Amino acid sequence: MATMNDKAPSRAQAVVTGSLTDSIFNVRAGTCEFAIGGQSGTALGTDPYELLSASLAACTAMTLRFHALRRKYPLSDFEVAVSYRHGADDGHDVFERTITLHGGLDEGQRAQLLQDANKSPVGRTLGLNADIRTRDSVSDGYPSDSPANYEDDLRELSIPNVDPD
Repeated sequence: MATMNDKAPSRAQAVVTGSLTDSIFNVRAGTCEFAIGGQSGTALGTDPYELLSASLAACTAMTLRFHALRRKYPLSDFEVAVSYRHGADDGHDVFERTITLHGGLDEGQRAQLLQDANKSPVGRTLGLNADIRTRDSVSDGYPSDSPANYEDDLRELSIPNVDPD
């Protein structure tokens, strides 16, 4: 039986650096580097909710590609759009995922790929604490309500003797 001590130390998958005077932080994830954060009135980097949504969208896209290739479906290209919302379902957080599929797919293939989207590893992880609703853009369109706002959520934190602005 292997223990944690038997394994070589792992490398962090993401590193964020900054200081108390920074409102924008530097992120390194794999080989990518980018900005995250910011405040109103300044240049904004990506916020954590956008990163979470991007992770689900990317993993879903990779999962769709894998299953379409494996089954030799005539999928030419696709889009996965994700928005995160607080308490949209009786207080339960929700990821709204809209998938657009192009190519010579029949209805059975389209339905199978939409079902396969639920097999994405990131989706399975996020789905433990939030609902993930998937819609086909052909029939359902895009959701109309606004996504969660990370900056607003930070303002709602109650920390004694600290002014968030």
